[in-house]
Amino acid sequence: MCWSATADLVAGAAVTSVGAACVIRTRRAGDLPLAALPLLLGAHQLVEAQVWHTGGGTGPATVAWAVLALPVLAVWVPVGVWCAAPRRAGRRVAAVSAVGALTAAFLTHSLATRPVRAEIRGHTMAYVIGLPRPELLVAGYLIATVGALLLSGDRWLTGLGVLTGAGALVCWLLWRLEFVSTWCALAAVCSVVLYGWVRRPAPKRALPADIYRS
Repeated sequence: MCWSATADLVAGAAVTSVGAACVIRTRRAGDLPLAALPLLLGAHQLVEAQVWHTGGGTGPATVAWAVLALPVLAVWVPVGVWCAAPRRAGRRVAAVSAVGALTAAFLTHSLATRPVRAEIRGHTMAYVIGLPRPELLVAGYLIATVGALLLSGDRWLTGLGVLTGAGALVCWLLWRLEFVSTWCALAAVCSVVLYGWVRRPAPKRALPADIYRS
């Protein structure tokens, strides 16, 4: 698949539609932030379609893309997992959420103080920010996003973590300079797994008689 304005537009519209379906089918209030993730990622791809349309550069679409891709996702994903995760996974996901919040703070500062430029490189898009200690920020970002899913204690979310983690490795090996753009596109497509997650059977509640017997 080639990335282009058309590809991002089609993928963004499809993933956004799945995200809307996820939100509509959500049964628990705690699941709502994570159920809305495909909606966010789909909209994110639509923003990148606009970046392609304008030929890259430093315009508002570029800044909006970077804000959604970096600090917003670094907080949204682990907090969403923390809200939805079983109680037994709460502490470890909360720790990962703290990593995400700290990473997001540094990313926000960088975006506020440094220019963001998008560059079209063949069939991929690169975003040049000039982050300080990028290796640490990327590590914190992946711990917050992929790590939260892997530690969720839910098989659907763990599966999504495996998909996005493997995708991060592939995108880093193939498109190091365009890593953020290509991985976000892959994560958007993988997020349709959440449609199955919101449709999973509700946990069976114990009846009073069962509680008495236990």
